[in-house]
Amino acid sequence: MPVEPRPPVWQLPDPRGVPAGVELVAVGADLSPGMLLAGYRSGLFAMPEKHLLGWWSPDPRGILRPGAVHVSRSLRRSLRRFTVSVDRRFAEVVAACADPARPFGWISPQYQASYRALHELGWAHSIEVWDDAGALAGGLFGVEVGGLFAAESKFHVATDASKAAVVALADLLAADRHPDRLIDVQWRTAHLASLGAVEVARPEYLRLLARALRLDPVLAGQSPAGAAPSRIRWRIA
Repeated sequence: MPVEPRPPVWQLPDPRGVPAGVELVAVGADLSPGMLLAGYRSGLFAMPEKHLLGWWSPDPRGILRPGAVHVSRSLRRSLRRFTVSVDRRFAEVVAACADPARPFGWISPQYQASYRALHELGWAHSIEVWDDAGALAGGLFGVEVGGLFAAESKFHVATDASKAAVVALADLLAADRHPDRLIDVQWRTAHLASLGAVEVARPEYLRLLARALRLDPVLAGQSPAGAAPSRIRWRIA
């Protein structure tokens, strides 16, 4: 099980008291593991706001149910080209997501260090997607707290590789078929909507979050560091 870090020295505001539609809830605090976890548990996540550390609660919030991911026929054909692993190249996935050449890049060296610290404590995880030649074709990373997986970023260098990472993540989380597991995607994009992401108002997200946090995590120990990638069984229709 993940190791609980030192409690944060800062206190974040309760998003239940934030007016509807307001998304930037607070600025400041720090990126310590305990602070980041406190944010996820309260329905907030850290992302820069200009030169400040911002704490966000999108309203509406983009979510994805692990058992309700939509896989098109064309994507299903693409999945056959890939194999996946868990936590085999966490730092490499984070670095690829943080590539400064990408538009709207926000994952600074400080953020990368914070996620690596969470990974070392057993909270942050990566999904790696590999092509037939054994090269890293895409992936994603995020933080799992109970039954919540807070997806932070994804990348691809091969067509459909980032979608394959999302499908693989959902497939793993849906294995126990528990209806309260939740993937937080922050904002619903067209890309995520094509996979089944929906929007919910902030009060509904916080209700779903409370239910998800009661569950045990599933990704810790899924794939030992250095293990060879394997072809997962795509269970989602």
